[in-house]
Amino acid sequence: MNLSSKSLEKLRELINEETEYRSGPKLVQFFNDLGFQDSYGHGFPSRWMYTDQRLEEINGSSELDKCIRAVFNPANFIGKLAELDAHITSFNQFLTFDKWKVVRNGADIDFRRLEKVEIDEPAPDAKAETEDEFLRREFTSVSVSKLGLEGTVSGVLDQRIREIEKCFFGKAYLAVILMAGSTLEGTLLGVANNHPRSFNLAKAAPKDGSGKVKQFHEWTLSAFIDVAHEIRIVQHDTQKFSHTLREFRNYIHPFQQMSSGFSPTEHTAKLCLQVLKATIYELGEYLGKIRT
Repeated sequence: MNLSSKSLEKLRELINEETEYRSGPKLVQFFNDLGFQDSYGHGFPSRWMYTDQRLEEINGSSELDKCIRAVFNPANFIGKLAELDAHITSFNQFLTFDKWKVVRNGADIDFRRLEKVEIDEPAPDAKAETEDEFLRREFTSVSVSKLGLEGTVSGVLDQRIREIEKCFFGKAYLAVILMAGSTLEGTLLGVANNHPRSFNLAKAAPKDGSGKVKQFHEWTLSAFIDVAHEIRIVQHDTQKFSHTLREFRNYIHPFQQMSSGFSPTEHTAKLCLQVLKATIYELGEYLGKIRT
């Protein structure tokens, strides 16, 4: 199987954080299981660069098939097969342009060669907001300090929001995107720390190999977003556009931005800022209700 650069990029995201967060040592072990003999130590490249290099080396070989099967191994998704199927569906959206499809048959992961590109159009959701509708929503008195987070983190996050707005009006759009992503993650982490039971009991809560829920500092932004939606803290459309922000935030790596040709626009920055405001507003609404 020989995959395009877009499919390999998506596969790297699945390996590095979407199916589980893999640290540098875990990535080395993952690829060593495919026949490499790497070691983790001083001078190790960034996680995404290392994964990109290894995927390029095995692209078109049987090791790539083994790699994909390892990523989607059902044994790692006991009790959360729906999550596994969602990852496979997401990957297949890229893979179809290479005329391949991943198919899960029970505990087996197989591949099907396609005669043509197959695109499954999602059924229209009458309640779903369009991007323009989402951007037209107005939020007043958006403040992290109203969320009751521990310590002085609220002040730090509120200061970041003010700085993000200055960057937006100053047309520093990449800065808006990167800071909005980190501020969103910090806010959701703070709320999770205040409400650990709700977050830990969610079906979307990420688990380690033994099935135990990971510590919050090990969660990815993707996990925080999905759990916040599952426990009804944020609305469906906020969840959807939050994942858009999460994907843009990956361009914090200059080489990734260069390789993809990504150039942030005012519209992209406005969407990311709106996601942050919507999330904080909806968090405030939710926490206000449970306090009364």
